Amino acid sequence: MTSRRETARTLLGHLNLIRSAGVRYIAMDCAGGAASSTSVKLNGQGELDGIFAGPGPSVAATHHSATPSATQRTSDEATTPVPRKKEVPAPALSLPLQEEFMAAAPGTAPNQDATPPLPFDPEEEMTLDALAGAVEGCVRCQLGHGRTNIVFGVGNPKADLLFVGEAPGRDEDAQGIPFVGRAGQMLTRMIENVIKIPRSEVYICNILKCRPPGNRNPEPGEIACCEPYLHKQIDILRPRIIVALGKFAAQWLLATQTPIGKLRGKFGRYRGIPTLATYHPAYLLRSPGQKRIVMDDLLRIKAILEGETEPPVEIYS
Repeated sequence: MTSRRETARTLLGHLNLIRSAGVRYIAMDCAGGAASSTSVKLNGQGELDGIFAGPGPSVAATHHSATPSATQRTSDEATTPVPRKKEVPAPALSLPLQEEFMAAAPGTAPNQDATPPLPFDPEEEMTLDALAGAVEGCVRCQLGHGRTNIVFGVGNPKADLLFVGEAPGRDEDAQGIPFVGRAGQMLTRMIENVIKIPRSEVYICNILKCRPPGNRNPEPGEIACCEPYLHKQIDILRPRIIVALGKFAAQWLLATQTPIGKLRGKFGRYRGIPTLATYHPAYLLRSPGQKRIVMDDLLRIKAILEGETEPPVEIYS
């Protein structure tokens, strides 16, 4: 059964959309008929006043049992010629639940007024180490409150090749280093056995620097908070090629909803840098039959790095 808290969250999400259209009150007829009708007020914070209030007073309870005098009737009729539905404000949603809802609302961009500022100047020249130190205490989104470590990135600060995944997993969160679990071991073999360079000579990072709960996909608001870090990393690195690992990273970096099966092996551009989409190493652990085509992708990267060919000029289609 849906809890009252879950119902509140759902209603708040819908009512915030209604409020953004300029609506401030919604008339509602309760089970008691017109006499028990009330209204819901959408206040300046987009809250739902009275979401946990009980049913309104009964018709009998809203009328005095004593018969009003003629003077009272005359006065009432003079001041209120037409009966109107009474707006009954109810107790507001408690502050802790308001904060919990606003923090947990999925898929929403951050409130720019509430989001803490970047801990560095995007226009300032800096090293990767300096950038990593600047973002170490980041709490620009809710992920910062539940992480064990920031997973900034690892590798050669002068690397020609940059690998970008979507977000850290459990092992990465524990160690503060990207791609250290089984998928990381697969990535190491991809780099060293196919491209024929040490893993330490490339640079590896993720779009998000903190682990999402349960390894779920990153949400737009989280990416909006974290992507400036990736931008600055790329500005410092200036790699020749970016490899987007997996569906999420490929679709985000290439700004498309094209399925990864069609996107794999295609080049696009991210911040002007040739970017190749390929399967995530974790997918290869589940589907070893796909290793052959990923090897073909990596051999193309190898040829470009060795000067045998150039990245294609055309963007994927």
